[in-house]
Amino acid sequence: MATNYTKYAQLINASTTYARRMKRLSNRIFGEVALPTNSKSMKVVKIFSARPLHTNEEIIHYYPRHMETHKLMMNLRDYGLFRDEHQDFKEEMKRLRELRGKVKVWRRLLDKKAEEKE
Repeated sequence: MATNYTKYAQLINASTTYARRMKRLSNRIFGEVALPTNSKSMKVVKIFSARPLHTNEEIIHYYPRHMETHKLMMNLRDYGLFRDEHQDFKEEMKRLRELRGKVKVWRRLLDKKAEEKE
């Protein structure tokens, strides 16, 4: 004896107008493509049905940990094991500026020193 589900499956596979309409309705309900489409359209459907990129762990954690890497490199630079030419250049410019007497004085430092004197 056939169950109700098998009768429904046989009805869906039939080529009647009612069966085609029920198949479309079933596809709409379950989020499938309702009408037969070409391969280009199916590619778009697959792209939109895929998992969003912002939830993909491989993409979220792709880039290295920049802050930790920077701190590590600065520690290695202090030990003399890493050469940061840009930082060396900035320090050399600061040293030359001090030799010429052109040291930048920050307003916040002046205010802090004035408060300490009072």
